[in-house]
Amino acid sequence: MSEPDIPREERLFWGYQDLLLFLGAALPALLAGGLIVRGLFVGFRWPGQGKAPELLAAQFLAYGFWFAFLYLVLRLKYDRPFWNSLGWVGFKEKFWERVFLGVGLALAVALLGGLLRTPNLDTPMKKLLSDRLSVLLVGLAAVTIGPVCEELAFRGFFQPLLVRSLGVVPGIVLTALPFSLLHGPEYAWSWRHVLLITVAGVSFGWIRHKTGSTAAAAVMHAGYNSTFFLALLVAGKDLPAKW
Repeated sequence: MSEPDIPREERLFWGYQDLLLFLGAALPALLAGGLIVRGLFVGFRWPGQGKAPELLAAQFLAYGFWFAFLYLVLRLKYDRPFWNSLGWVGFKEKFWERVFLGVGLALAVALLGGLLRTPNLDTPMKKLLSDRLSVLLVGLAAVTIGPVCEELAFRGFFQPLLVRSLGVVPGIVLTALPFSLLHGPEYAWSWRHVLLITVAGVSFGWIRHKTGSTAAAAVMHAGYNSTFFLALLVAGKDLPAKW
């Protein structure tokens, strides 16, 4: 990976006005994604209404609208490329090393969760795992599209701006906070779960800053999610009976 290809904070070209525009586009994107997918599922009587297939489809269509808006901002306002501007470089470089970093992080977070006596709650996330298809879709999303979208938004777009303005440590930590709060509803707002996700977010932010690559953070994130998903499959506690 050559240095000119790595978008460092000192070469950042967007500002807080763009951040506010991006945040403002989130709600319309969510509404549009939800309404379109709901109409399709009801209109064509597709299975999975109100369950993981519909909810995941709505979420990722919303991501599509949201990032399409950001693409237009970067292209029309600044005439800059989307992927490289957000640090999507070096995806294949040290790929497995970053996967195993995610695995190690997951094990460390699990150990910390044990020390904190994190409760085993009946969370909304568990209610999504109602059948085999839902389990597979949630697992697939958690190790592919989910990490890519979340890292592009938080470590690709938010973090470089905060690091440039506030410094490395505050920028990484302040990026991890909304990242963890975004996942709060999935865990019934358990403060222990939110704290653990914040720790994970700081770790993803650290590798993003260290390497200059959002792709590296996404690979690490995928390794992290994969570990917890595999642990869920092995334990089998919260899987549907017909799994």
